[in-house]
Amino acid sequence: MLRSVGLVVIIAGLLLLALAGYLTPLFRLTTDPIIAAQTWLSSRYLAIHDMITVPRDVASLQQKNAALQAQVTQLQSQVIELQQQLSEAQVLYSLLDFARARPDNQYVAASVIGRDTNPFISYILIDQGSDAGLRHGMPVVTNQGLVGRIDAVTAGGARVQLITDVGSVVNIRVQSSQVEASMIGSVTGDLSLEMLPTNARLSVGDVVLTSGLGGSYPANIFVGQVSSVSQSAGELSETVIVQPIVDFSSLKAVLVITNFTPVDTAPLIPTPAP
Repeated sequence: MLRSVGLVVIIAGLLLLALAGYLTPLFRLTTDPIIAAQTWLSSRYLAIHDMITVPRDVASLQQKNAALQAQVTQLQSQVIELQQQLSEAQVLYSLLDFARARPDNQYVAASVIGRDTNPFISYILIDQGSDAGLRHGMPVVTNQGLVGRIDAVTAGGARVQLITDVGSVVNIRVQSSQVEASMIGSVTGDLSLEMLPTNARLSVGDVVLTSGLGGSYPANIFVGQVSSVSQSAGELSETVIVQPIVDFSSLKAVLVITNFTPVDTAPLIPTPAP
């Protein structure tokens, strides 16, 4: 009985001392080594765990990253392909609208498949030829305006001489003044007007159309606009430069007018007497 009482008294005393904070240093002295040991063991365990699992995680992340990059590349390729298809569809719709607006003409649509690399001549190659009814001299247009004419034909393709070629001559009419002249190409790709009347007064922005004279092109095809008018001292006529409406560097598709037969007027032009 006395032992039990003594044990209770000791326990009660220890509790009072603990509550009063007198035993805290003793507790720290006994628990700190245990906590330090647990911390050390935990850090070593985590280090060993990371050493085992991290390489596997990195490899997994690299695989996922490679897969995502492949998906991004594939999606970018699909976007580019869809943009090209949309661009081609827009070009075809524009050509179709142009053909519908001019039902008197018959057309063959062709894609541009090549360009002449010679800097002194201006030609493009198209993927339609004599099998599709194309013949030498047929006019070539886009929904914007005049491109040129067929210069050479094979069964499955044709070469088109652009109006900017140095050998190109187009008889034109200035819409505002009804002035008629000849438009010639050049090595630099500039278009200039020749054989202008001496009283012609043209202005920048004047619209230039085909006149139909000479038998090479139908009348009233949009060619471009006057971009420069100048007159040097001592010259009777003006120097007029025309900006073509067609962007020849970005041509993707064209229309060939197949029911227009060019007329060779050279034998009909009298030669001056010697």
